[in-house]
Amino acid sequence: MEAVMNQQQKRMHPHKFTLWVAIASILMMFAGLTSAFIVKSNLTGWRNIVMPDFFWFSTATILASSLTMQMALRSFRQRAMDQYRWLIGLTFVLGVTFIVLQWFGFKSLWDQNIKFNGSAGAGQFLYVIFGLHALHVVGGVIALLVIFLKAFFGKIKLYSSVPVEVAATYWHFVDILWVCLLVFFLAIG
Repeated sequence: MEAVMNQQQKRMHPHKFTLWVAIASILMMFAGLTSAFIVKSNLTGWRNIVMPDFFWFSTATILASSLTMQMALRSFRQRAMDQYRWLIGLTFVLGVTFIVLQWFGFKSLWDQNIKFNGSAGAGQFLYVIFGLHALHVVGGVIALLVIFLKAFFGKIKLYSSVPVEVAATYWHFVDILWVCLLVFFLAIG
């Protein structure tokens, strides 16, 4: 009986497994898009762009949100629910702030006459790649909103940290992905 319980404890929770499969799929999608960017950037007539400052501010914001998310997870595990609620709410606000700063970054690109159409530049790649990342962040913000609302209005019968762990893992993933994409565009673009 004890051997069966030890084996069950070693298994990955189905939600965590599903998350890792989704992360692998997302990584493959972004790998394909960045590969296309590299191929296309070697063509004649390629036009490089200057990254708007809003993207730097959004980077600082998402890094701060990753820190608050990790602190919220720790607070949940320690059953410090007041601190958890405050930190998950702050993470949600930082996530929304990231999206707003991204919007202003895209607006700045548009004002620099970097449009989605055309074949002579990185503009369409920035809009597609950064836009897809922003959609994944929106998904993360929705997940944060759900666990935030559950923290205030849900009745916790079982203190399972799995939902918070899944949300934290996804949130850290979109954080790391953003930093990697930004570095990629700065180095290659």
